Amino acid sequence: MSVAIRVIPCLDVHEGRVVKGVNFVDLRDAGDPVALGTLYGQEGADELTFLDVSASVEGRATTLEVVRRTAETVLIPLTVGGGVSSVADVDALLRAGADKVSVNTAAVRRPEVISEITARFGNQVLVLSVDARRAPGAPSGFEVTTHGGRRSAGLDAVAWSRQAAALGVGEILLNSIDADGTTDGFDLEMIAAVRAAVDVPLIASGGAGRVEDFAPAVAAGADAVLAATVFHFGTVRISEVKEALRNAGRPVRLGAA
Repeated sequence: MSVAIRVIPCLDVHEGRVVKGVNFVDLRDAGDPVALGTLYGQEGADELTFLDVSASVEGRATTLEVVRRTAETVLIPLTVGGGVSSVADVDALLRAGADKVSVNTAAVRRPEVISEITARFGNQVLVLSVDARRAPGAPSGFEVTTHGGRRSAGLDAVAWSRQAAALGVGEILLNSIDADGTTDGFDLEMIAAVRAAVDVPLIASGGAGRVEDFAPAVAAGADAVLAATVFHFGTVRISEVKEALRNAGRPVRLGAA
């Protein structure tokens, strides 16, 4: 039996509030993370991703208090990222209620942190967040960025995904910086390129604008689809995404989690 495609709302959190912008800038308020997380759980989301979007930029840890409040209320699996750089950070987040933890900047800076975390907690808790953008000079045509898309990491996105999978990450959250917040659709070429290079589960992120955008991302190789803007502002409902995926012949979990 095929594994169900997961539909994952993303809470980009800044100073305790959910925000959303375009291409990671011009952030606007989208609500309270606990309230939104609770709503998405009731609507049938399979998981919830919580990203402290300014943690790496400001050099501070993810806000544990907001994570704790969200985890206490939301009953679906919770992935938390932002400013995670060590085994101790992962331990603190898991104790605060996270089910999985996402790393990005720290892994780019020191790839061995991946194996350190998985040796302690297992690879099922570790998600590599790859913020990638189109770059003609990169071998695959896509490069890795850090610090909320503000800096080039000097890494090819496909090669880095392959390396991280070999080091033991449990899954990859692939976010298109170019498409982020644009609602113009997922970067299908990027998804397909990374899918061809890795066997670990792949979460597609960045660009969802319509119900019709999600099934093509799965066809390109995504095991899960993540979105923020369309869910936060009511453009698309989770149930509609799942119905569209089912109509496209993809297995999904229907109803509330």
